[in-house]
Amino acid sequence: MWQQLIEVLNKLSNVYDGLAKLGEKKRDALVAVDMDALSKVLDQEQIIAAKIQKLEQQRGAILLELSKSIPNVSSDTKAEDFYKAAPTPFVTKKLLEIHSQLTENVERTLNIRETNQILAQTALDTVTFKLNQLSGAFVEPTYGTRGSIVTHQKKLDYQA
Repeated sequence: MWQQLIEVLNKLSNVYDGLAKLGEKKRDALVAVDMDALSKVLDQEQIIAAKIQKLEQQRGAILLELSKSIPNVSSDTKAEDFYKAAPTPFVTKKLLEIHSQLTENVERTLNIRETNQILAQTALDTVTFKLNQLSGAFVEPTYGTRGSIVTHQKKLDYQA
């Protein structure tokens, strides 16, 4: 069972590494405004997300089964502490190495995702601005000097 956990964690780490590399391709597509490349990347992301979901389910099932044989394990137990209950020091070392690598790959993927979200939002804001500029529309609200909202409504003078 411990060997299965090692295999699943290793696969997860590799999939997240692939997702990070795909995120870099996505960034390049966003910067180049290459919609065909972006579409392909989004399709690949969906496939990888399905793989991650399947592997996470496997990992959860394995951890649940292993936790039945380990005393003093709760939902608050940290992964590192759980791995120390492995049958041999070699297995513990291997689990800790893979856990560290997995954590690094997940963090890298999250950082790339954040950057891509900023790029996508900036591109969307630019398109919205240009469309508004072409149509003569204004975006509300606009903030005044003291932080109050200023509207661009025309006010008629009825005293004339």
